[in-house]
Amino acid sequence: MKLHIANKNYSSWSLRPWVLMRTLGIGFEEVLHPFPMGGGPTGFKGFSPSGKVPCLVDGDLTVWDSLAIAEYLAEHQRGVWPQTLGARAWARSAAAEMHSGFQTLRQVCSMSCGVRVRLRPEALDSLAPDLERLQALRRDGLQRFGGPFLAGAEFGAVDAFFCPAAFRVQTYSLSLDAICSAYVQTLLELPAMRQWYQAALAEPWIESAHDADVLAGGQLQVDLRQAAQGTPAA
Repeated sequence: MKLHIANKNYSSWSLRPWVLMRTLGIGFEEVLHPFPMGGGPTGFKGFSPSGKVPCLVDGDLTVWDSLAIAEYLAEHQRGVWPQTLGARAWARSAAAEMHSGFQTLRQVCSMSCGVRVRLRPEALDSLAPDLERLQALRRDGLQRFGGPFLAGAEFGAVDAFFCPAAFRVQTYSLSLDAICSAYVQTLLELPAMRQWYQAALAEPWIESAHDADVLAGGQLQVDLRQAAQGTPAA
């Protein structure tokens, strides 16, 4: 299988299937297309019917959209979703809510793994409803199924869908309760998440439009990216 993704520093959607497949040991070839050129003259449409990433190619089959990819993987691999019906229904519901919701969080806290940003008070105020719901959802899963992951003892697709939010919490120093902060730390310490983060810091590409989105609601405090520091990327 080939997984087409965009820059690790910016592409929250790409992170979801990538970290899921890495953590569950599902073999794939990574094909990275940096913004803004994507897949060449045709952009991402050269390989993705929607013109977006991520996109999974498995032989003659092409699966696009991160949620569809998770469901496709679940047909071939145990552990993508929980085995018990109740946990599986909850996990699918939570993943779908993250997939389609939390629009303010996405807009105010655009993903950029390699920077630290201090948000302005008005930006933080606008985030309050999304952060309240995000924490309530996490607490529900962790308390209902016992943790340390959202639907129980094992990492699965629902956790993969919350991995970009973990990087957002780190980037923007978002304040969470103790239970949710511990869960974020659990995600950030996953080997696959550490691998993604280090690769994001080493990328040689700086994309000005994404950086502008990142700083729209706050002030840059630290830029850890090697390209921003003028150091050759690994």
